[in-house]
Amino acid sequence: MSEKRDRALGMDRNITRRDFLNGCAVTVGASLKPTNSTWFQAFGVAEPTFDPEKNPSYYPPAKTGLRGSHDGSWEVAHGLRDGQTWPDAIDEKQSYDLVVVGGGISGLAAAYFFRKFGGANSKILILDNHDDFGGHAKRNEFKAGDRLLLGYGGTQSLEAPHHYSKVAFALLQELGIEVDRFHQYFDQKFYQSMGLKRATFFDKETFGVDRLLPGFGTHYLGLQYSQETLAEIPIAEPARPDLSRLQTTTVDYLAGLSPEEKRRKLIKTSYQDYLLEYVKVHPDVIKIFQSAPHGLYGVGIDAVSAWDCLQMDYPGFKGIHLQSSEDSPEQAEPYIFHFPDGNASVARLLVRSLVPGSAPGSTMEDIVTARMNYARLVNPDSTVRIRLNSTVIRAKHLGDPQSAKEVEITYVRGGKARKVTAAHCVLACYNMMIPYLCPEMSDQQKQALAYAVKIPLVYTNVQIANWRALQKLGSNSIYAPGGYFSSVSLDFPVSIGEYHFASQPDESCLLHLMRTPCKPGLPCKEQYKAGRWDLFTTPFDTFERNIRDELGRMLAEGGFDSARDIQAITVNRWPHGYAYEYNPLFEPLDRPASERPCVVGRQPFGRIHVANSDADGHAYTNIAIDQGYRAVREIAVGGKHETASSGA
Repeated sequence: MSEKRDRALGMDRNITRRDFLNGCAVTVGASLKPTNSTWFQAFGVAEPTFDPEKNPSYYPPAKTGLRGSHDGSWEVAHGLRDGQTWPDAIDEKQSYDLVVVGGGISGLAAAYFFRKFGGANSKILILDNHDDFGGHAKRNEFKAGDRLLLGYGGTQSLEAPHHYSKVAFALLQELGIEVDRFHQYFDQKFYQSMGLKRATFFDKETFGVDRLLPGFGTHYLGLQYSQETLAEIPIAEPARPDLSRLQTTTVDYLAGLSPEEKRRKLIKTSYQDYLLEYVKVHPDVIKIFQSAPHGLYGVGIDAVSAWDCLQMDYPGFKGIHLQSSEDSPEQAEPYIFHFPDGNASVARLLVRSLVPGSAPGSTMEDIVTARMNYARLVNPDSTVRIRLNSTVIRAKHLGDPQSAKEVEITYVRGGKARKVTAAHCVLACYNMMIPYLCPEMSDQQKQALAYAVKIPLVYTNVQIANWRALQKLGSNSIYAPGGYFSSVSLDFPVSIGEYHFASQPDESCLLHLMRTPCKPGLPCKEQYKAGRWDLFTTPFDTFERNIRDELGRMLAEGGFDSARDIQAITVNRWPHGYAYEYNPLFEPLDRPASERPCVVGRQPFGRIHVANSDADGHAYTNIAIDQGYRAVREIAVGGKHETASSGA
């Protein structure tokens, strides 16, 4: 874009969009300082201690700019992948009952369960490469005068919590989360009462003209375009009756096949091919639905099976009498179990339980507005310590894995390698990192761990001065099939404790934007790899420019001005995002559950255990909790529980 266009978009405005540079100073900056002690000795200078969490101003949730896998969180891991070594690790001479690698919900849950099994005096160390805990359960804070605005930068909601396992549901209850309270905290009729509905934005690059029309929304969920809207959708005239037919027809496009044959055919046919080859729609219809599954699958309809789209109630299946999504747990409960910061509040409740004094309060309501005390996370008097800005590079048994009594864990913090020992180790990090941490594992297990490719995505929160434009346009959720961001929505209408949703159009609020950088036409794994590279090579300015351009065009008729109305931007970049869920379009159809790579990869390796959502192949909070419990249960039933305090 030209400089003139950039100025019109507000790229020159002095908003808090580049604070990530300051945020990285405690991590990247520290990694650039001399790490050889000889340098300090030669000049008679005391070597500084790297403890950024003890700085009173240290508060990662309030950072804007580029977050998620922020700069400073991934460089050491990439160095390990590329063969870098750290031969002079400092021995901290500290022994723990358990070291957990990864401070996401699964790792925090593992620590919680281990303490229940081993007792309150269990000595636990949690290591995480990010500057904040929670993993993908990321909290974004903004300020509008004295008002606090909260956004979710990753894990969004507790989906169908009454269908959780007994273990996962009990954990929520023990943390004080009474899920039924969300019925009063989440105003399910708010947007309807304001006359707001879902809409679709057709962009000129894809459809020849910029046009916002009612209908469809960010997820399909059985919604349809009205006949009036159909007439205005900017597609070729022959495509219009095809789109209408797709929504209304009860034709069985797989007539002559048995129910089982239909199921198999739909599993091995993409929704795109189903529409083109069986329903025989015009190619312009494909453009409308292409990005619809981005939020769940990270790819478009070219790489999602027709069977999965049937389960999500996409159009074109009314004449095919097969089981639909009506019986699934996710549809059995309303989608209302949402903290204002997503499941970051779950992570915060876990940390408050594990580390005394880390947050004030005692309820699910007060955790929402509580300010975490990050200095307490590294308190030497606490039996549980959480060390952020620390990337683990090695987990090695001291002796034969089958008989060893300890595991040595080496990690890099502030540019220096350090090592500790533990009676047990739980790897709650990404599966594909584990082969680098544990090269002694069998080739079969390492291959299984490396099999999955995590799904890249971007969750962006944009603070706007008010939401009068959306009120005027009559929309709270917008699907953009050709947009850089494929969905834009007003935040969930949740008021809990002292936190209040921006219920008046004149109030500052957050817009949530979602992008999945997929590459249509490739197999899903190849799309994920290409998308990951795309995210790592995209500078913040590119994200910002696209945010301003897309919102300005999308909301123009409502009077929105990007230069005037955008107040702050936080881009949560996740090159390694959702856990890889086995896509039936590309996976063996009848593979036994015991042979799934995630099951093979999560098997215990001596005193090292695996816990994360990757270990079950499902990107949900309850899965992360269940896998944390499974890993600790393996430790508990594997023999008499030993503690560092007892001399183990």
